[in-house]
Amino acid sequence: MTYLKSWEEFEKAAEKLYLQAPSKARYTMKYVHSKNVLVLKMTDDVVCLQFKTEIAQDVRKIDKFINNLLRHMASKEH
Repeated sequence: MTYLKSWEEFEKAAEKLYLQAPSKARYTMKYVHSKNVLVLKMTDDVVCLQFKTEIAQDVRKIDKFINNLLRHMASKEH
């Protein structure tokens, strides 16, 4: 369970993880107030990807990523 360094790296790996096994993949988002950190975690119980940020601008990127994931979840392909 290591943290990925860049947002782009996390985004690509997390989307790939979801597309490999949509029924097993899940994500969590947690804000740690004492550290001012937002933590995202995507896992399928075999691989665990994590990303943390202190930058408020990353919230927009995270929002776009979650919307993209929801589109995948709502599509009839899976």
